[in-house]
Amino acid sequence: MGFTHIDQYGQATMADVTGKAVSVREAKAEGMIRMSESAYLMLVDQKCKKGDVLATARIAGIQGAKKCAELIPLCHPLALTKVAVDFELLSQSNQVRVTSLCKLQGQTGVEMEALTAVTIALLTLFDMCKAEDPLMEIHSIRVLTKSGGKSGQWERG
Repeated sequence: MGFTHIDQYGQATMADVTGKAVSVREAKAEGMIRMSESAYLMLVDQKCKKGDVLATARIAGIQGAKKCAELIPLCHPLALTKVAVDFELLSQSNQVRVTSLCKLQGQTGVEMEALTAVTIALLTLFDMCKAEDPLMEIHSIRVLTKSGGKSGQWERG
């Protein structure tokens, strides 16, 4: 089996998806950020000097998904029809769980866009809270589900 991103001369190339069927494709991803109690309370109480942390991170995550092809070499630029970024505040562990949903009707999947949305949102949370806690930890970034295309539905067990 040949590589999809290397041509016959060993050069990097974008995979040709021209012959793939158009279908509704969707992916969900998640990631976590752990922070000190003081940083977590600052975020929850909206006392961050940089402004509304969650609103800013949501917008950044959506923008990140839209710019995925500019960030990841050989990634196809996609006409996303839906990008959602959401947050779950986990007070027991001073963590924020970030989730994303990316959707389109096209010839290639949106897993990379969903992962990029989560990652950029997490990086924005870090940036906006780092004055309070420079030791925050971003972790557990992963795809949760994907659907559409030849391989159909997939869900993390």
